[in-house]
Amino acid sequence: MNNRRQFFSRLAAGSALFNVPGLFAEQLVLTPRQTEGPFYPDKLPLDTDNDLLVVNGDITPAVGDVTWLSGRILDSRGEPIRNTLVEIWQVDNNGAYLHTRTNNRDKRDAHFQGFGRFLTGSTGEYVFRTIKPVPYPGRCPHIHFAVYSPGSTKRWTTQCYIAGHPANARDGVMRDVRDPKQLASVMVPFVPIKDSKIGELSARFDIVMNYTPQT
Repeated sequence: MNNRRQFFSRLAAGSALFNVPGLFAEQLVLTPRQTEGPFYPDKLPLDTDNDLLVVNGDITPAVGDVTWLSGRILDSRGEPIRNTLVEIWQVDNNGAYLHTRTNNRDKRDAHFQGFGRFLTGSTGEYVFRTIKPVPYPGRCPHIHFAVYSPGSTKRWTTQCYIAGHPANARDGVMRDVRDPKQLASVMVPFVPIKDSKIGELSARFDIVMNYTPQT
């Protein structure tokens, strides 16, 4: 619990940078839109909360490097976008998706939720408890994101990657991002949380979108 309190304290401190409307807007780079697949779940789990390590109160946690993944959903001026539904999905520690066509179906970790949702508040902040991503055949480690702007049912998709991972340069989806600044924007450091007794990690991924509020 102390580790969680420390994490959310640092989260709040980081959010303070964006409390002034339009602060640093000239420095913001639009997050590149990337393919949805593979694999958006073909059957959503009954549990779709933002803690992917515990399924429906199961006392056995998922296997993997515990990671607190957070960030903000911002418009191109640096303004937070509230009431935005954020979804993530990724493979488990065995490289299996929550999908009937995934590789390693027989090895899938039944204790890993594989998919989660979070609705942003006034600061545009989201947070998930998940695992550090591992490779999938033909892909470097990554986490998929879907963002639903307020009032929209269409999902806008992108992916984030582990900064400095040796498999990044060989990933075809990543190579489709041609703008160096946009490519840098999806590279995320996974950093050990100080004093965590179980080796938890922290990763921050801010998503910047072209968004015009509905009137």
